[in-house]
Amino acid sequence: MKYLMYVLFIFGLFTHTLFAADLPDFTVLAEQQGNKVVNISSIIERPNNQNNIPFQDERMQEFFKRFGIPNIPGVPPQGNPQGPEEQVNGTGSGFIIESDGYIITNAHVVAQADTVLVKLADKREFKADILGIDRRTDVALLKIKAKNLPTVQFGNPEKIKVGQWVAAIGSPFGLENTMTVGVVSAKGRALPQENFVPFIQTDVAINPGNSGGPLFNTDGEVIGINSQIYSRTGGYMGLSFAIPIDVAINVADQLKKNGKVIRGWLGVAIQEITEDLSESFGMKDTRGALIAMVEKDSPAERGGILPGDVILKFNKNPLDSSSDLPKFVGTTKPLSEVPVEILRKGKKITLSIKVGEMPNEEMMVAGKKSPAKEVNRIGLSLRELTTEDRKKINGRSGLLVLEVKGPSVASGIRTGDVILALNNSAVQSIASFNQDIRKIPKGKTIALLIYRNGDTLYIPVKVTD
Repeated sequence: MKYLMYVLFIFGLFTHTLFAADLPDFTVLAEQQGNKVVNISSIIERPNNQNNIPFQDERMQEFFKRFGIPNIPGVPPQGNPQGPEEQVNGTGSGFIIESDGYIITNAHVVAQADTVLVKLADKREFKADILGIDRRTDVALLKIKAKNLPTVQFGNPEKIKVGQWVAAIGSPFGLENTMTVGVVSAKGRALPQENFVPFIQTDVAINPGNSGGPLFNTDGEVIGINSQIYSRTGGYMGLSFAIPIDVAINVADQLKKNGKVIRGWLGVAIQEITEDLSESFGMKDTRGALIAMVEKDSPAERGGILPGDVILKFNKNPLDSSSDLPKFVGTTKPLSEVPVEILRKGKKITLSIKVGEMPNEEMMVAGKKSPAKEVNRIGLSLRELTTEDRKKINGRSGLLVLEVKGPSVASGIRTGDVILALNNSAVQSIASFNQDIRKIPKGKTIALLIYRNGDTLYIPVKVTD
């Protein structure tokens, strides 16, 4: 028995040593990179209004004070409850990219600030100038009056592998120079309303105050800027997203030079190609970007791109997924003429497109609802659009969805959607649409082009009846 326990002890010691040897040591990274990360305080001054204060719990104030956060957003500083103004402090992180005081952070950290303060690791504080912000990528460039500052080194996000170790340094809840570690969970992640950033997804613990801080690889190189978390509680839940550093540096360079970012623009709405959509379009795989909508008088329309086209290559760059397209287009110089390879009804075509400049305003159009009527084979009750309806969707023809049942519910079609096309053929009337649906063999998947709240997207629906 003693011999068996001895053997088990030796085996346990061996396996512990073996697995421990595979784990990275982040102590050197913390020592060498911590002094390049800064704490950022964004101060907003506004008229004091006690009626707008979300809570005034002295215990909560004391709790936050113990962790170095003197003011809770929405709560006026103690000792001046009735003063003419209150200061609302936000906390974020950033890192030094040039030794003469250039600092990168998130746009959302400083966008609303009246005053931005930067605190270095050596406890020196500086008032920062905001040289520019770019809301589309959530990147901001700051400048402080300092020299000979330590700067970070940049890594190559293209070399990132899913599963590799990474580390974040920042100021969660104002706790300066805090390091957390984890692994890369996914690459090139596209998030809703974030078309210009192929995010790096990690499981690194990111909390309020980490925003704008660096994401390091194990070589101590910055590969991203921690920007967002997915959470139902407001705190970390295992899903964190970082902006690739090459995207951020491109933006920072333009902000430094122009004070704004100039991007290429096509004027299309795109979506990912699922296996069901790939089948309905007769494609061999799911690579490329599906064109769901083309704006009027846009570079795409002038160049001949149509809804239902699949862009396979942009300026000779293959698209592995739809999230690649905004990156390639955005980094293209406006007025450049580039080749665009598309798939249209099973045939490859190369178009020459003159890229435009990204406009500032976004298009917004709402849908409409009406009472329910007869339901067709795929579970849809429809109404033809009125003249007034068509004006709201830029003069297009379509069928308004009044009620959703059966397979259309499972596919994600909603009441208020407008059906524009069936398998790339424009819809003409309810009668002809329902007749075409009846001709589809059971078990086949169709692709409906849907107009929803200003956007268009293809939705696959499997015919089950």
